[in-house]
Amino acid sequence: MNELWQAIESVLTKYSLVTAFAVVGTIVWISYGISAKVTRHRMHGSAIAILVGLLLACIGGVVTDGEKGIADIECLAGIGLMGGAMLRDFAIVATAFGVRLDEFLKTGLSGVVSLLAGVLMSFLIGAIIAYGFGYRDAVSMTTIGGGAATYIVGPVTGTALGATSEVIALSVAAGLVKSMLVMTLTPFVAKWIGLDNPRSALIFGGLMGTTSGVAGGLAATDERLVPYGAMTATFYTGLGCLLGPSVIFIVIRAIVGT
Repeated sequence: MNELWQAIESVLTKYSLVTAFAVVGTIVWISYGISAKVTRHRMHGSAIAILVGLLLACIGGVVTDGEKGIADIECLAGIGLMGGAMLRDFAIVATAFGVRLDEFLKTGLSGVVSLLAGVLMSFLIGAIIAYGFGYRDAVSMTTIGGGAATYIVGPVTGTALGATSEVIALSVAAGLVKSMLVMTLTPFVAKWIGLDNPRSALIFGGLMGTTSGVAGGLAATDERLVPYGAMTATFYTGLGCLLGPSVIFIVIRAIVGT
């Protein structure tokens, strides 16, 4: 049995990226099954998958005493590549291809205002929290503020500004937490905030921003609202990537002085 496992482990290690796709695919498949059978779609499968991923990263870090979570296990090293810059940039490009300006213009003034308010408020809140935890330089504050916008805007902003890997990791973590909160809480607050028509979904997407969180939350609320919220959320990500390393960084640097 031991020899059999060594042979399997050797193959898994040799084709680590394929192994990573298989592991992540299995986690997503199981998560969506749990979402359907256990929570009756009240909690989106993506949120469950993210929770499982974070739990595995924690376990991997504790077991190996390493720095890359579950990717420190040799046969799962491909997960580190999946989460690296190459596929991250691919995800950004894929998100950008989903943008349709003509559709966004149909949202009118409310869509534009919610988009700008959502992006700027996320950066502001993230930067204040970063300052409170001792990150007093403009690069770190802007990067973590970008993470508070989405887990894509944070690393894009941090890479452009030359932030440390620690700060970029914090920005990704902030974005993931936000995405999960939006996914899980949206169905419970939808009735209270009047999230029951396309117009409110457009505004909600512009304010929250995180595409996966908005899409997951709206899917658990009313599937017909997903295209509306996801559209403004997609613009939110693009706008955050544009404003973060430029205008917002300049403003924060002018305020904090470094």
